[in-house]
Amino acid sequence: MVDTRQAAYRRSAGSPRGLARKEALLRAVIDDLAANGLADFSLRRAALAAGTTHKVLLYYFDGLEDLLGQALPKLRERRASAAQQAAAQADSLAGRLRALWPVLMDDATGVRVIDQAIGLAMYDPARYAHLSRGASEAYLDVLESACPPHWTGQRKREIALLIVATLRGCLAEWRTTRDTANITPALDALVRALEREEKAG
Repeated sequence: MVDTRQAAYRRSAGSPRGLARKEALLRAVIDDLAANGLADFSLRRAALAAGTTHKVLLYYFDGLEDLLGQALPKLRERRASAAQQAAAQADSLAGRLRALWPVLMDDATGVRVIDQAIGLAMYDPARYAHLSRGASEAYLDVLESACPPHWTGQRKREIALLIVATLRGCLAEWRTTRDTANITPALDALVRALEREEKAG
């Protein structure tokens, strides 16, 4: 038998007011994830962060995985936007890379939870791949837009892929060791390679 009260609430959740409420809940959950990561994340923790109950969250989201599936892309968008703003301050691709790195390392941008989602996807792809899907795409767009405008689309994509792969390795090193001894030389080498690439025309 259909619960008419729940059906009515579901309909109201799709109204403009309901959608605004859902967006506010999602923002609160995103802030909690950025601050505390995925460890011990649950509907009850999300509800506490959002100032509501887990039952209310279940009216707006189809469970924990749906909530994460909607929160993580928005967190990545927030981080990519911060990276793009930082990159815009420099006038060369190498300079933009140097401007990007502190943003990517900043826990306030949600780097921890994004890295944790990637780790889960590597550990159990069948269950968690959706959490890390799209993790690179936003940055590829940012990096391609930072390339010299006269470069071909293919060249921009190749360089962007190189940068993302290198930065992801550096971030993994940073997250697991907190030691910059190996990271700084790698970044310096990448910057020099980009400078040579730009000089090549």
